[in-house]
Amino acid sequence: MSSTLSPFYSDSSVQAYRLSVGPVDNNVYIVRCRTTGEAVLIDAANEHERLLDLCTSLQVRKVVETHGHWDHIAAVPQVRDAGYSVAISSQDAALLEGYDEVIADGDVIAVGNITLEVIHTPGHTPGSLCFFVPGTPLLFTGDTLFPGGPGATGFEGGDFPTIIDSIEKRIFARFSKDTQVLPGHGLDTTIGKEYPELDAWIARGW
Repeated sequence: MSSTLSPFYSDSSVQAYRLSVGPVDNNVYIVRCRTTGEAVLIDAANEHERLLDLCTSLQVRKVVETHGHWDHIAAVPQVRDAGYSVAISSQDAALLEGYDEVIADGDVIAVGNITLEVIHTPGHTPGSLCFFVPGTPLLFTGDTLFPGGPGATGFEGGDFPTIIDSIEKRIFARFSKDTQVLPGHGLDTTIGKEYPELDAWIARGW
């Protein structure tokens, strides 16, 4: 299947792939080290057969979850049954039937010769995580940040002031305007496009 799925980002060290799965069009991402061929999958959301084919062809070694909502974890049981380790935050771990590893803010996940940095961004859920690939512009934001504003906070465990604080202090304060925001659904955007709208989001309250 990898032969029909082209990377949306590629440099001398990293390749990144994206596909949309499931009834609410979840984005699943695979980040691959070009030197070793090893890869990590972000959000085992749905359509487990497609994901397992990609795990095999792209040498996925681990699965990491941005958060524990049903639409982002539907394929977790099948990928675990296939032998892949699944990691999630401690705050969202209870939302999964099973997992293998707890990850937290500041953790560094090795993927061959590259890494993913874990950033805790609560608000959509208490344990929402973003993943940044150092040396690239790639920031995977799950349901924390989208084009046009923050993710929904009306679900149990969601909180609007908390997600705004996460976006302002943990994302906007740190990353450059050229950083690509790669959300859990829909199209990507950049920090530069979204940062100027922060006050408008606060004023509208969602």
